This record gives sequence, C-alpha cells and structure tokens, in this order.
Amino acid sequence: MKLFKLLLVALPFVLFSCSKGGDTPTPTPPTPTPPTPTESAVAFSIAQDPGASGILGVVGTSQTISVKVSSTLPSAGVNIDVTVRKDLDNTSVFTTSTSSVAADNTVNITGLTPGVLCTATVVVTSKSTSTNNKTVTFKLAAK
Repeated sequence: MKLFKLLLVALPFVLFSCSKGGDTPTPTPPTPTPPTPTESAVAFSIAQDPGASGILGVVGTSQTISVKVSSTLPSAGVNIDVTVRKDLDNTSVFTTSTSSVAADNTVNITGLTPGVLCTATVVVTSKSTSTNNKTVTFKLAAK
C-alpha cells in the first residue's frame, strides 16, 4: 500500500514533466536574395554590305565600317576588337581594340593593299561578362 501511495504522488509529476510547455514563436524564414540580373546576349551588325560576291570592295587603302550593337548594352559597356588579316599568308594588316558604351560605333580600317584579299574579324565582348560575346567575319579587298 505504501508503494501505491508513492506511485499516486509521483504520477502527477511525471505527467506534468511531459507537458508541451509554452508556445515558441515560428521562426522567420530568411529573406531570399534577389536574383542576379543576366545580360542579354550581345548582338551586333556591320552596316557595310559585301554584296552578292561576299567580298566588300574597298576603294583606296582604308575603309570605315559601322558596328551597330542591336542588343541591350551591358551597363559596363563593350569592347570592340577588329582584326584584318591577309588571306594569302595570314599576316596582320590592321588591329584595333575600342571600348564603348554607345550602340553605334565606327572603325576606320587602314593599311589595305590593292588587289590583296583580306578577312576582317569583328568581336564585340561585354566588359562585365567576358563569355558574352559575338564574332562576325567578312572578306574585303582594296581595288
């Protein structure tokens, strides 16, 4: 009987020790980080048309080309690299690198030799994302 009384006294303590207790506030989820804006892919065109032959005929030893960026310009701007090489021996005739934040850009290609076929390579690269670039090549020959 003594054991039974002890059990009756201990039972409420055991039951209260397993109670839920006070309510805890629900944790606030962390604020999500805003997504990083991505640049639109670089797109541009060369205003000079090489015509049906695919070769731009140049009168004289220089030619001005217009590089028109048609995509949204990156906030940091773009680099415009122009290289002209002779098709015969792959030697460099002209090279320039220009930094720009404008959509319309002109480049004056110089050093062309009459009667020599050349290949011009124009690369426009975003300053902030080096993998965001586009390349256009075309042939030109001075007459």
